[in-house]
Amino acid sequence: MHIQIVLFDGFDPLDVIAPYEVLYAGGSASDGAVSVELVTAEGPREVVSGTGGLALHAAGTLDLERADILVVPGASGRVGEPSEVPEEEVDAGERKQDELIPVLLGRTLTTDLPALLKQAMDDPHITVATVCGGSLVLAMAGLLEGRHATTHHMGLVMLDATGAHAVHARIVDDGDLITGAGVTSGLDLGLYLLEREVGPRIAHAVEELFAHERRGTVWRAQGPTPITL
Repeated sequence: MHIQIVLFDGFDPLDVIAPYEVLYAGGSASDGAVSVELVTAEGPREVVSGTGGLALHAAGTLDLERADILVVPGASGRVGEPSEVPEEEVDAGERKQDELIPVLLGRTLTTDLPALLKQAMDDPHITVATVCGGSLVLAMAGLLEGRHATTHHMGLVMLDATGAHAVHARIVDDGDLITGAGVTSGLDLGLYLLEREVGPRIAHAVEELFAHERRGTVWRAQGPTPITL
């Protein structure tokens, strides 16, 4: 199982590093059954995050022929006030630190990433997973209409407004779409991917290695609809 974690300018480092380390450890624990790499839609390059100029090197290119799973992180920046108008920052020439998160997410729509993500979403052999605002990247590209998904709690209203069924849960499994909520949910997302795709013994071994137990129940559209308690 080969996993590509997709970087873009302004990404949130923890959204990337948490699942990367979990999945890499899963590969070691499973004798190479899992491999993971950092990629971009444009190819190998240094990618500057939205956190203090911290950069990561993407060694590969997003390749739908190789990837079994794509992981899309969110962005790191300012949430902003309701009265702020992000459009003014979209056209600002040189990138600045601490830009508005909606601006950073929206800027991905001007790259090749949305088209590649659409191809991935249309391919039944590829699972797309997201951490935090990564689901908003898909939603803003019009790819989540009618799908169950989650994101950071501050973005749930925006997610719902795009036509997705926003779920207030730590991890949401919608078949070939798996989404994580807040930033630290990347740990839980990685562990759940290991459990679902490789097996619970591998996931448990990685849990013990990182001294981290997954939080919450993975939400699926299964079983009876609960009544209001």
